Amino acid sequence: MSDKRFRILKEEMPFKGFFNIKKYTLEHTLYEGGWSQPVEREIFHRGNCVGILLYDPQRDEVVIIEQFRAGAILKSKQEEAWLLEIVAGAMEAGETAEDVARREALEEAGCEVQDVIKISEFFTSPGGTSEYLTLFCGRVDASKVGGVHGLDHEDEDIAVSSMPFNEAWQLVENGRIESAIPIIAMQWLALNREELRQHWR
Repeated sequence: MSDKRFRILKEEMPFKGFFNIKKYTLEHTLYEGGWSQPVEREIFHRGNCVGILLYDPQRDEVVIIEQFRAGAILKSKQEEAWLLEIVAGAMEAGETAEDVARREALEEAGCEVQDVIKISEFFTSPGGTSEYLTLFCGRVDASKVGGVHGLDHEDEDIAVSSMPFNEAWQLVENGRIESAIPIIAMQWLALNREELRQHWR
């Protein structure tokens, strides 16, 4: 296909709440030429987001948070709606991705980020959501990490802990960490950990 194009024929917003749902009627060019028939797609809109894996290179520890997630309520056991994750949040007007990473680290984990490295940027699930995420690794002092954090006005109730990298990696390998963003971040750290510890020593 030499000419990749699409055209939006109609745009609606059937739901607007904490998040927004938009419904598009659109056409796009085809690999074998011509245009598709009009197709309807509902898209979950929440804007751009940021995730940051908090890592202490001296202690070789990562910061893991746990919180209730409405998207996991259909799991077989009620306690499975509480997921192990990394710090993340939505970008607000005027903020850079790094601004968000540092702000969310304080709000969700009580951690001040000393240095940051960008891991990647990616769509989280482009078949149904417009969310585009910038992922960082942030250097922190994990010696005093712990407790419950989050913003009351955002109804956040976040348990924070730090653990040796090997223990956190076991949570990935045994399927205890089920959310894609922390899995991607931990896989990056597994590949780059020794070089990162030399860089941040």
